[in-house]
Amino acid sequence: MSTEETLFSFVNRWECDENDHLNVQFYFSRFEEADRQFQLISGLSEALVGARRVRHVRYHKELRTGDLVTVRSAIAFDGPHMLTVVHEMYNTTTGALAATAIDGYEPNAGSVKTLRSRFKDHQCPMIDEAAPRGISATPVGTRFTLDNILASGAKICFRGTVLPRHLGVDGRADDGFALSCFTDGVAHVWERTPMTHAFMSENTFGRVAVEMKLTWASPLKAGDTVVVASGLTCSSGNKTFSMRHHLFESRTKRLAAICDVVALVMDLNARTAVELPETAMKDISRISMQ
Repeated sequence: MSTEETLFSFVNRWECDENDHLNVQFYFSRFEEADRQFQLISGLSEALVGARRVRHVRYHKELRTGDLVTVRSAIAFDGPHMLTVVHEMYNTTTGALAATAIDGYEPNAGSVKTLRSRFKDHQCPMIDEAAPRGISATPVGTRFTLDNILASGAKICFRGTVLPRHLGVDGRADDGFALSCFTDGVAHVWERTPMTHAFMSENTFGRVAVEMKLTWASPLKAGDTVVVASGLTCSSGNKTFSMRHHLFESRTKRLAAICDVVALVMDLNARTAVELPETAMKDISRISMQ
Protein backbone atom coordinates (compact mmCIF):
# COMPACT_ATOMS: atom_id res chain seq x y z
CA MET A 1 0.00 0.00 0.00
CA SER A 2 1.39 3.38 -0.98
CA THR A 3 0.57 6.87 -2.19
CA GLU A 4 0.94 7.73 -5.86
CA GLU A 5 2.74 10.84 -7.07
CA THR A 6 -0.03 12.44 -9.10
CA LEU A 7 1.16 16.00 -9.74
CA PHE A 8 4.43 17.85 -10.33
CA SER A 9 3.97 21.59 -10.51
CA PHE A 10 5.36 25.06 -9.78
CA VAL A 11 3.89 28.27 -8.34
CA ASN A 12 3.75 31.02 -10.95
CA ARG A 13 3.77 34.66 -9.93
CA TRP A 14 0.48 35.31 -11.74
CA GLU A 15 -1.24 32.67 -9.57
CA CYS A 16 -0.45 34.54 -6.34
CA ASP A 17 -2.90 36.97 -4.75
CA GLU A 18 -2.61 40.19 -2.77
CA ASN A 19 -1.13 38.21 0.15
CA ASP A 20 1.78 37.11 -2.06
CA HIS A 21 0.88 33.43 -1.85
CA LEU A 22 -0.87 30.91 -4.08
CA ASN A 23 -4.55 31.78 -4.46
CA VAL A 24 -6.96 29.09 -3.26
CA GLN A 25 -8.48 28.58 -6.72
CA PHE A 26 -5.12 27.23 -7.91
CA TYR A 27 -4.87 24.78 -5.01
CA PHE A 28 -8.23 23.41 -6.13
CA SER A 29 -7.11 23.31 -9.77
CA ARG A 30 -4.03 21.33 -8.82
CA PHE A 31 -6.02 18.90 -6.70
CA GLU A 32 -8.40 18.50 -9.64
CA GLU A 33 -5.53 17.55 -11.96
CA ALA A 34 -3.99 15.26 -9.35
CA ASP A 35 -7.34 13.52 -9.03
CA ARG A 36 -7.60 12.99 -12.80
CA GLN A 37 -4.16 11.39 -12.78
CA PHE A 38 -4.98 9.26 -9.73
CA GLN A 39 -8.16 7.97 -11.36
CA LEU A 40 -6.14 7.01 -14.45
CA ILE A 41 -3.46 5.25 -12.38
CA SER A 42 -5.80 3.46 -9.98
CA GLY A 43 -8.81 2.75 -12.21
CA LEU A 44 -11.15 4.64 -9.90
CA SER A 45 -14.19 6.07 -11.72
CA GLU A 46 -17.70 7.39 -11.14
CA ALA A 47 -19.02 4.19 -12.74
CA LEU A 48 -17.59 2.29 -9.74
CA VAL A 49 -18.14 4.67 -6.82
CA GLY A 50 -20.59 7.33 -8.00
CA ALA A 51 -19.98 11.06 -8.31
CA ARG A 52 -17.74 12.88 -5.86
CA ARG A 53 -19.97 14.37 -3.16
CA VAL A 54 -17.53 16.79 -1.58
CA ARG A 55 -13.95 18.10 -1.74
CA HIS A 56 -12.61 19.26 1.62
CA VAL A 57 -9.35 21.25 1.61
CA ARG A 58 -7.15 22.34 4.51
CA TYR A 59 -4.24 24.78 4.10
CA HIS A 60 -1.20 24.08 6.28
CA LYS A 61 1.75 26.08 4.92
CA GLU A 62 1.90 28.91 2.42
CA LEU A 63 3.08 28.27 -1.13
CA ARG A 64 4.73 31.31 -2.70
CA THR A 65 6.17 32.31 -6.06
CA GLY A 66 8.75 29.84 -7.34
CA ASP A 67 7.91 27.01 -4.95
CA LEU A 68 7.96 23.51 -6.41
CA VAL A 69 4.82 21.46 -5.75
CA THR A 70 4.18 17.72 -5.58
CA VAL A 71 0.89 15.95 -4.84
CA ARG A 72 0.56 12.38 -3.58
CA SER A 73 -2.79 10.58 -3.63
CA ALA A 74 -4.30 7.42 -2.14
CA ILE A 75 -7.59 5.88 -1.03
CA ALA A 76 -8.40 5.81 2.69
CA PHE A 77 -11.19 3.46 3.73
CA ASP A 78 -10.83 4.72 7.31
CA GLY A 79 -11.62 8.31 6.30
CA PRO A 80 -14.81 10.25 7.07
CA HIS A 81 -16.59 8.98 3.94
CA MET A 82 -17.42 5.48 2.81
CA LEU A 83 -14.62 5.89 0.27
CA THR A 84 -12.20 8.79 0.79
CA VAL A 85 -9.49 9.83 -1.65
CA VAL A 86 -6.74 11.77 0.11
CA HIS A 87 -4.48 14.20 -1.76
CA GLU A 88 -1.39 15.55 0.03
CA MET A 89 0.27 18.63 -1.46
CA TYR A 90 3.92 19.23 -0.54
CA ASN A 91 6.46 21.97 -1.02
CA THR A 92 8.92 19.77 -2.88
CA THR A 93 11.99 21.74 -1.82
CA THR A 94 11.31 21.87 1.92
CA GLY A 95 9.23 18.72 2.25
CA ALA A 96 6.57 20.67 4.18
CA LEU A 97 2.94 19.64 3.86
CA ALA A 98 1.29 22.66 2.23
CA ALA A 99 -2.32 21.51 1.84
CA THR A 100 -4.54 18.45 1.90
CA ALA A 101 -7.77 17.55 0.15
CA ILE A 102 -10.18 14.73 0.85
CA ASP A 103 -12.68 13.72 -1.81
CA GLY A 104 -15.78 12.02 -0.43
CA TYR A 105 -17.67 9.25 -2.25
CA GLU A 106 -20.62 7.17 -1.08
CA PRO A 107 -20.66 3.95 -3.11
CA ASN A 108 -23.19 1.22 -2.43
CA ALA A 109 -22.50 -0.14 1.06
CA GLY A 110 -22.51 -3.69 -0.26
CA SER A 111 -19.64 -2.92 -2.64
CA VAL A 112 -17.10 -1.74 -0.05
CA LYS A 113 -15.48 -5.17 0.44
CA THR A 114 -15.05 -5.53 -3.32
CA LEU A 115 -13.64 -2.00 -3.59
CA ARG A 116 -11.13 -2.67 -0.80
CA SER A 117 -9.85 -5.65 -2.75
CA ARG A 118 -9.88 -3.87 -6.11
CA PHE A 119 -7.88 -0.87 -4.79
CA LYS A 120 -5.63 -2.71 -2.33
CA ASP A 121 -2.50 -1.38 -4.07
CA HIS A 122 -3.66 2.24 -3.76
CA GLN A 123 -4.69 2.38 -0.10
CA CYS A 124 -3.12 4.23 2.81
CA PRO A 125 -4.38 5.11 6.27
CA MET A 126 -6.13 8.45 6.66
CA ILE A 127 -3.69 11.11 7.87
CA ASP A 128 -4.67 13.38 10.78
CA GLU A 129 -3.62 16.53 8.91
CA ALA A 130 -6.30 15.95 6.26
CA ALA A 131 -9.15 15.32 8.70
CA PRO A 132 -11.85 18.02 8.80
CA ARG A 133 -11.33 20.42 11.67
CA GLY A 134 -13.46 23.57 11.55
CA ILE A 135 -16.05 22.30 9.04
CA SER A 136 -18.13 19.12 9.22
CA ALA A 137 -17.17 16.38 6.76
CA THR A 138 -20.83 15.82 5.82
CA PRO A 139 -21.86 17.23 2.43
CA VAL A 140 -24.13 20.26 2.73
CA GLY A 141 -27.81 19.93 1.87
CA THR A 142 -28.60 21.35 -1.56
CA ARG A 143 -32.23 22.45 -1.21
CA PHE A 144 -31.39 26.15 -0.87
CA THR A 145 -32.97 28.75 -3.14
CA LEU A 146 -31.53 32.16 -3.96
CA ASP A 147 -34.55 33.90 -2.46
CA ASN A 148 -34.36 32.12 0.90
CA ILE A 149 -30.59 32.57 1.08
CA LEU A 150 -30.96 36.31 0.58
CA ALA A 151 -33.81 36.40 3.11
CA SER A 152 -31.53 34.70 5.67
CA GLY A 153 -28.99 37.54 5.51
CA ALA A 154 -26.70 36.57 2.62
CA LYS A 155 -25.86 39.20 0.02
CA ILE A 156 -24.87 38.99 -3.63
CA CYS A 157 -21.11 39.51 -3.99
CA PHE A 158 -20.31 38.27 -7.51
CA ARG A 159 -21.79 37.89 -10.99
CA GLY A 160 -20.09 36.23 -13.96
CA THR A 161 -20.27 33.93 -16.96
CA VAL A 162 -18.92 30.43 -17.56
CA LEU A 163 -16.49 30.62 -20.49
CA PRO A 164 -14.99 27.71 -22.47
CA ARG A 165 -11.68 28.09 -20.58
CA HIS A 166 -13.50 27.31 -17.32
CA LEU A 167 -14.59 23.83 -18.41
CA GLY A 168 -13.06 20.55 -17.33
CA VAL A 169 -12.57 17.52 -19.53
CA ASP A 170 -16.21 16.51 -18.91
CA GLY A 171 -17.52 19.77 -20.40
CA ARG A 172 -18.65 21.13 -17.03
CA ALA A 173 -17.31 24.12 -15.11
CA ASP A 174 -14.58 22.85 -12.82
CA ASP A 175 -13.61 23.49 -9.18
CA GLY A 176 -11.20 26.23 -10.18
CA PHE A 177 -14.03 28.23 -11.77
CA ALA A 178 -16.24 27.96 -8.68
CA LEU A 179 -13.36 29.01 -6.43
CA SER A 180 -12.50 31.94 -8.69
CA CYS A 181 -16.07 33.22 -8.29
CA PHE A 182 -15.86 32.90 -4.51
CA THR A 183 -12.43 34.49 -4.20
CA ASP A 184 -13.38 37.41 -6.44
CA GLY A 185 -16.46 38.06 -4.34
CA VAL A 186 -15.20 37.31 -0.85
CA ALA A 187 -13.64 40.74 -0.23
CA HIS A 188 -17.18 42.15 -0.33
CA VAL A 189 -18.18 39.71 2.43
CA TRP A 190 -15.24 40.79 4.59
CA GLU A 191 -16.26 44.42 4.02
CA ARG A 192 -19.39 43.74 6.07
CA THR A 193 -17.21 43.02 9.13
CA PRO A 194 -14.87 45.28 11.12
CA MET A 195 -12.04 43.81 8.96
CA THR A 196 -12.64 46.24 6.10
CA HIS A 197 -10.21 46.93 3.26
CA ALA A 198 -9.15 50.16 4.99
CA PHE A 199 -8.52 48.35 8.30
CA MET A 200 -6.53 45.58 6.62
CA SER A 201 -4.41 48.00 4.59
CA GLU A 202 -3.69 50.23 7.56
CA ASN A 203 -2.42 47.27 9.62
CA THR A 204 -0.73 45.34 6.77
CA PHE A 205 -3.09 42.42 7.29
CA GLY A 206 -4.38 39.91 4.78
CA ARG A 207 -7.55 37.83 4.36
CA VAL A 208 -6.77 34.10 4.54
CA ALA A 209 -8.78 30.87 4.25
CA VAL A 210 -7.55 27.93 6.31
CA GLU A 211 -10.20 25.34 5.46
CA MET A 212 -12.79 24.98 2.68
CA LYS A 213 -15.42 22.42 1.72
CA LEU A 214 -16.88 22.46 -1.81
CA THR A 215 -20.14 20.64 -2.54
CA TRP A 216 -21.50 20.59 -6.10
CA ALA A 217 -25.29 20.51 -6.49
CA SER A 218 -25.64 20.66 -10.30
CA PRO A 219 -23.34 21.24 -13.28
CA LEU A 220 -22.61 24.47 -15.13
CA LYS A 221 -21.77 24.65 -18.83
CA ALA A 222 -20.24 27.26 -21.14
CA GLY A 223 -22.50 30.27 -21.54
CA ASP A 224 -24.26 29.92 -18.19
CA THR A 225 -24.35 33.14 -16.18
CA VAL A 226 -23.84 32.82 -12.43
CA VAL A 227 -24.41 34.75 -9.24
CA VAL A 228 -22.83 34.20 -5.82
CA ALA A 229 -24.74 34.94 -2.61
CA SER A 230 -22.59 34.74 0.51
CA GLY A 231 -22.92 35.33 4.21
CA LEU A 232 -21.19 34.85 7.52
CA THR A 233 -22.17 31.79 9.52
CA CYS A 234 -20.44 32.15 12.90
CA SER A 235 -17.32 33.10 14.82
CA SER A 236 -15.47 30.07 16.15
CA GLY A 237 -12.75 31.57 18.31
CA ASN A 238 -10.70 34.69 18.79
CA LYS A 239 -8.85 34.18 15.50
CA THR A 240 -11.25 32.45 13.09
CA PHE A 241 -14.74 32.87 11.71
CA SER A 242 -16.72 31.11 9.01
CA MET A 243 -18.81 31.95 5.97
CA ARG A 244 -20.73 30.17 3.23
CA HIS A 245 -20.82 30.92 -0.50
CA HIS A 246 -23.74 29.81 -2.71
CA LEU A 247 -23.22 29.66 -6.49
CA PHE A 248 -26.41 29.84 -8.57
CA GLU A 249 -27.09 29.73 -12.30
CA SER A 250 -28.63 33.18 -12.79
CA ARG A 251 -31.38 32.59 -15.36
CA THR A 252 -33.20 29.77 -13.54
CA LYS A 253 -31.78 30.48 -10.06
CA ARG A 254 -30.62 26.86 -9.93
CA LEU A 255 -28.15 26.05 -7.16
CA ALA A 256 -24.82 24.87 -8.61
CA ALA A 257 -22.39 24.72 -5.66
CA ILE A 258 -21.85 25.59 -2.02
CA CYS A 259 -18.52 26.38 -0.36
CA ASP A 260 -18.00 26.56 3.40
CA VAL A 261 -14.95 28.52 4.55
CA VAL A 262 -13.02 29.03 7.77
CA ALA A 263 -11.09 32.30 7.58
CA LEU A 264 -8.66 34.33 9.61
CA VAL A 265 -6.64 37.55 9.55
CA MET A 266 -2.91 37.21 8.83
CA ASP A 267 -0.14 39.67 9.64
CA LEU A 268 1.58 39.95 6.26
CA ASN A 269 4.92 40.86 7.83
CA ALA A 270 5.07 38.12 10.48
CA ARG A 271 3.05 35.67 8.28
CA THR A 272 1.07 34.62 11.37
CA ALA A 273 -2.58 34.72 12.39
CA VAL A 274 -3.72 37.60 14.58
CA GLU A 275 -6.65 37.97 16.94
CA LEU A 276 -9.82 39.44 15.49
CA PRO A 277 -10.72 43.01 16.48
CA GLU A 278 -12.60 43.20 19.77
CA THR A 279 -15.87 44.12 18.07
CA ALA A 280 -15.61 41.44 15.37
CA MET A 281 -17.16 38.49 17.19
CA LYS A 282 -20.24 40.51 18.22
CA ASP A 283 -20.64 41.97 14.75
CA ILE A 284 -20.22 38.60 13.06
CA SER A 285 -22.87 37.08 15.34
CA ARG A 286 -25.18 40.01 14.67
CA ILE A 287 -24.99 39.84 10.86
CA SER A 288 -24.62 36.04 10.43
CA MET A 289 -27.13 34.23 8.25
CA GLN A 290 -30.13 32.98 10.17
